[in-house]
Amino acid sequence: MTLLAVLVVTLAGCGTPPELRQPAALPSSGATGTPGPPPPASAPPTGPPAVTPPVAGPPTTPASDLVAGPCRDGPSVDRVVALLRGPAGVLSRSVAVRAGDGPLCAGDWQYTVLRVTGHEELQVVTRGRPGDLELVTAGTDVCTIEVRVAGPPGIRALACDAVPGTVPGA
Repeated sequence: MTLLAVLVVTLAGCGTPPELRQPAALPSSGATGTPGPPPPASAPPTGPPAVTPPVAGPPTTPASDLVAGPCRDGPSVDRVVALLRGPAGVLSRSVAVRAGDGPLCAGDWQYTVLRVTGHEELQVVTRGRPGDLELVTAGTDVCTIEVRVAGPPGIRALACDAVPGTVPGA
């Protein structure tokens, strides 16, 4: 078959969808057997369409993932340092660490910058609650695939787009 024949066969089954067809006249209930008057035409709507109100859920901040800001219920700098010195094994106990920026939160992710004596600043990306904190990545470049793909936009902006040495959000 040619392309034209396939197109004609394909379109032959198409027609006006049932919901767009004119309604047929309904038979009247009279005994004469003749059709009654056609149903009255419905008037076009005069006001805006009805809107279903949204279902109320738990209170959230709509932009909580879009912009990273100071953590209200997130981990402290000490908790981030303890994670890096403990199970993660990123920092030895003999290295002096001072707080830099953060932790800054977006969703349940955090971004922290630590000043490590004798080394470059250490960027840290974590996620989870303070008592169940998980290290995502730490280093001088924390724009990893996991951060780019799974991280909230606020964390991605800090980890991947921020210029080192600048104040986030400035």
